[in-house]
Amino acid sequence: MLEAPLGVAISIRGNKLILSGEEKNLAKAQKLIDEIRSVNTDGYSLRPEDISSAVKAVAEGEDVSIKKLFSGSIPVSSKRRFIIPKTQNQRRYIDSIRQYDISFGIGPAGTGKTYLAMAMAISALLAKEISRIVLVRPAVEAGEKLGFLPGDIAEKVSPYLRPLYDALFDMMDIDKATKLIERGIIEIAPLAFMRGRTLNDSFIILDEAQNTTNEQMKMYLTRLGFGSKTVITGDITQIDLPAGRSSGLVEALKILDNIDDIKIIYFTEKDVVRHRLVQKIVMAYERYEKRGSE
Repeated sequence: MLEAPLGVAISIRGNKLILSGEEKNLAKAQKLIDEIRSVNTDGYSLRPEDISSAVKAVAEGEDVSIKKLFSGSIPVSSKRRFIIPKTQNQRRYIDSIRQYDISFGIGPAGTGKTYLAMAMAISALLAKEISRIVLVRPAVEAGEKLGFLPGDIAEKVSPYLRPLYDALFDMMDIDKATKLIERGIIEIAPLAFMRGRTLNDSFIILDEAQNTTNEQMKMYLTRLGFGSKTVITGDITQIDLPAGRSSGLVEALKILDNIDDIKIIYFTEKDVVRHRLVQKIVMAYERYEKRGSE
């Protein structure tokens, strides 16, 4: 994991790592290994993907500190004791959610926009900073018509909200999460259900916001009540609205850009933390779309 990206050779002798290579590469590798050891000494169990993300960033010339990333860890009720940012932009995103009542996370698939926002919401609920979590998504089909869906309203919208359930159940015991949903402490709802409501003392996440209309986005942003915080996430390259309809997220980014108390964090393909091929797929599509627009 370290040798090829950092341009060093590493061998093991007893309890020592022997590094060889150019001086500048050795300095990077030594700093990274020292930080990994220090983080482990502090009791954090690093996963392979955590190390891989740090190595990739260092190899690309970024001044990344694993210790600083871990200082932004988010405690959640989970199989994992905490969730950590894996890139500098993810760290900035978490800091913005802590500091601002309205934050936007904009970027391609796999950058952790929704996942980290969910972790922050659960952490705030456990710390009793808020009294409920509201997870919202526009019910827009992604390029295919599903036709008539059977069942009551909850069963009809459930497929659209599945990604939010997946993130929730990954961080919280399913039985505990289910009980909180039944009690209304965690609410997962389509965006249309937000009209006419005022949400106080809540942490609200609007996912897939690129598929909102201008009217829906304005309606959503004006639901925010006292003691509440909202995070809006979206990928403006994957808009599934009907032809001729402009994205409420795209318009909101233009309209709200100069408001000091609103923070917008932009992610890039470098922040993709899913399978390594996801980053390559995102980059390939970006190159293809750029050629098509020329």
